Amino acid sequence: MVTLGSGHEERNMRWADSRRRYNAGYGLKGVDDLHAVIAFFEERRGRGHGFRFKDWADFKSCAPRGTPAATDQVLGEGDDGTTEFKLVKTYGAGLAPWVRTISKPVSGTVVVALDGVAQGSGWSVDETTGLVTFETAPDEGVAVSAGFEFDVPVRFDTDRIEVVLPHFEHGEIPSIPLVEIRP
Repeated sequence: MVTLGSGHEERNMRWADSRRRYNAGYGLKGVDDLHAVIAFFEERRGRGHGFRFKDWADFKSCAPRGTPAATDQVLGEGDDGTTEFKLVKTYGAGLAPWVRTISKPVSGTVVVALDGVAQGSGWSVDETTGLVTFETAPDEGVAVSAGFEFDVPVRFDTDRIEVVLPHFEHGEIPSIPLVEIRP
């Protein structure tokens, strides 16, 4: 965003979607916890490999304290031919709703509905891509919806971890920066 001399603003969005950042360093104090984080960090080679992360402020198709329902998020509409639908979460409903693609649903949490009726069978979900596949394409005009929990694909946003050890049995890692990976 650039503010002009007249006070008007010019906006240029470089990204169509947001990219979330997290700091997972808070609360680690025990030496065993520090060891586990260091081992996890080293196994991923710092920024080298991604992993799943639960964003406790946004990890469901509904509000964080709610229970996912099969009608939470609209995935699309049947057309008698399409059998695959991506899991998505829509934010906002007014001026410019944003649709976020969900690629890492949590195992066993996805529920699906056709025209508001929960479907106990006849579909499957790929837990590595978020793709819902129906055995038979939903009929023309049938609303396809789903409810679910999800993780965020992230990677470490650093190649080094700073460990502070003021005492032998206690320490901390003040900052563990994570950044969302685009699928």
